Amino acid sequence: MALNPAVIKIKNLRLRTFIGINEDEIKNKQDVVINARIQYSAEAAANSDEMDKALNYRTITKQIIALVENNRFALLEKLTADVLALASAHPSVSYAEVEVDKPHALRFADSVSLTLSVNKP
Repeated sequence: MALNPAVIKIKNLRLRTFIGINEDEIKNKQDVVINARIQYSAEAAANSDEMDKALNYRTITKQIIALVENNRFALLEKLTADVLALASAHPSVSYAEVEVDKPHALRFADSVSLTLSVNKP
């Protein structure tokens, strides 16, 4: 049976980082919420039940956590692009999308978010 690409979703990963350009944002960590969608061919993993043939979402999540918590970002665009680079790094990934929310960034809004995606050949 030929399978369509698998989709891994990392939902509502809540982290704290330095994000922004205002003095308060530079001095204090803020919450961010990350959602990622990673599409890859899982046929080898589904047919073998072997971990080395699967995309390890735990490893990717740990890399995202380290990146976000150990760095500073002026722009939401840079943070989102860096997370997307990690989410799409594995050769078997054909598509990845990352959305980063910055809660309470605007006075009358729950959050501001930015989404970036990449298609790989």
